[in-house]
Amino acid sequence: MTAAATPQASPTDAVDPATAPGAAADGAVGEAASVAPPTTGPTPEPTPEPTPTEVVEGTGDLVEGVSQQSETAGAFLQYLDTLALETSQFRVSVLDALLVIGVILLVITVAWLLSRLSGNAVDRFTRFDKTQKLLAEKISTIVIWGAAFFIGIDLIGIDLTTLAFFGGAFGLAIGFGLQKTFGNLIAGIILLMDKSIKPGDVIAVADTVGNETFGEIRKIGIRAVSVTTRDRREYLIPNENLMINQVENWSYSSKEVRMQVNVGVSYSADMDQAEQLMLEAARSTKRVLTTPPPEVWMAEYGDSSVNFIVHCWIRDPELGVGNVRSDVLKNLWKLFRQHDVEIPFPQRDINLRDNEQLRALLGAIDGRVATDERQTGDQP
Repeated sequence: MTAAATPQASPTDAVDPATAPGAAADGAVGEAASVAPPTTGPTPEPTPEPTPTEVVEGTGDLVEGVSQQSETAGAFLQYLDTLALETSQFRVSVLDALLVIGVILLVITVAWLLSRLSGNAVDRFTRFDKTQKLLAEKISTIVIWGAAFFIGIDLIGIDLTTLAFFGGAFGLAIGFGLQKTFGNLIAGIILLMDKSIKPGDVIAVADTVGNETFGEIRKIGIRAVSVTTRDRREYLIPNENLMINQVENWSYSSKEVRMQVNVGVSYSADMDQAEQLMLEAARSTKRVLTTPPPEVWMAEYGDSSVNFIVHCWIRDPELGVGNVRSDVLKNLWKLFRQHDVEIPFPQRDINLRDNEQLRALLGAIDGRVATDERQTGDQP
């Protein structure tokens, strides 16, 4: 009887640690550990956002701080804080209103002082010309007041996100209402940068009835340009009009302006002599320039005179043009009288046709003349 031999375990038949029951359990635990989410610390609580109706803060801290210094002042502030308008989500006291008004006045005062100081600094510490100084002052003023607005909002405690609800309609209304204002503001800045219109320029303007005159630009403001005429009338012209419309600027590239003086002399006068006297009258006028020199042109043969035009140049039109024309005519009047040059007056020849009514009128006139002569002769 043959006994079966028990097979020997070979080294290759050794149990794989990965397939062992214990190893399987350990692998499962490791796999579970690998997919488990990492542990984190405690989740911070979100910061509560201010309610849409809460716009004034810090009043309680103010009352508490003042009360520590003075009981009387603290009690008074507490009394003002009790006078309040309250709803379920909104509370504004008299103290809150006073704080808001105080902050607004403080911010406006500081912004005004800073704008004045910046303007003085631009005038004193820069080498800009007049136009560049005005442009720098306007830009600094816009920056200062814009910063003052946002600083005031922050000091009062207004959350700009609370205005988002009203932003659409409010922004649309502001856009339509201030469209021309912002347009004139941008137009004024462009005019200053372009230097086509600047303070001190002399431009032509039209009055209410359409008569053209001229004036000097005194100021370029946020909305309009101030133009003052020789008779002290001040015209406020919107900046946008000067930018999009045609403007007659007498001093854009040069302040030299040519003016005309109309003169008539008799047909019997010596034309060459009269022309020389006109030139002499123009040269002897104080504000008339010698370069370019005055000129005399014969314009036309009029009904009773030969008409000339005296052209002369001035460099200061802002001081007036009519007064220079008057001085030239006065000088010419004196010279014509000294040299017996006749200044003619209008002459008219009247031709009457012969008819019955005319003969009757002439007969009546002759009879009246004869009667007057007889009465005169009968008097002793």
